[in-house]
Amino acid sequence: MMTHGTLRYGDATVPYQVNPDPKRTSRIAIHVEPDGTVVVEAPLGQSDDVLRKAVQRRARWIITHVNEAFDRYKHVSTKQYVSGEEVLYLGRRYMLRVEEQANGKPSVKLKGNKLIVATNNADANMVKPIVRAWYRTKARDYFARLIDEKSRLLPWIKKSPPFRQQEMKRQWGSCSPNGSILLNPHLIKAPRPCIEYVVLHELAHLKHHDHSPEFFRLIDNHLPRWRQSKGILDNMVEVLHME
Repeated sequence: MMTHGTLRYGDATVPYQVNPDPKRTSRIAIHVEPDGTVVVEAPLGQSDDVLRKAVQRRARWIITHVNEAFDRYKHVSTKQYVSGEEVLYLGRRYMLRVEEQANGKPSVKLKGNKLIVATNNADANMVKPIVRAWYRTKARDYFARLIDEKSRLLPWIKKSPPFRQQEMKRQWGSCSPNGSILLNPHLIKAPRPCIEYVVLHELAHLKHHDHSPEFFRLIDNHLPRWRQSKGILDNMVEVLHME
């Protein structure tokens, strides 16, 4: 089975990746990720010809959603890490204020509607790692509390699973076969319900290791409005990842 391919539709050419799934028996699923990546999930051993035909049948839908993803990114500018710039934390917007100090250890604090960074060097290349480190620390503590809270409420979990952070381009989280949770630190910029959805999604994989109907029924039972949170998260992906 091929692991990637190319869709041609009119003047458009779109690459796609194929993810073989041993739990699938016949159905082929096609997704367009928020960043425009096209992913085809297929049963093991599916022929290349069948895969190409499945993608071609949904060509118009794929092209439309890829173009929408690219259009969103056009309006997002790279962070400059200067005073007056907007930053996000837990879904709220704050104004970054960089304050130069003669000496002392760099610090970051929220005060009112401002994220204040105190440093002896206001150069953007120096401010950026300070802000990134602050985000990771906040994310670590927030994720840990939320995982512990949810683990106590979910009957299939006997003990809070271990977790760590990793920046990922196309994922907010993942759950390994050994039950370890991986979360994207950029998620800490999203609204609280969106973070709750991602955490619950990964914890649900401790019971169902696939995206079967049973998996989604489990999420429905414990977070009925998760689709709304997922939609908000998908529409913010380019903003949350921008640095």
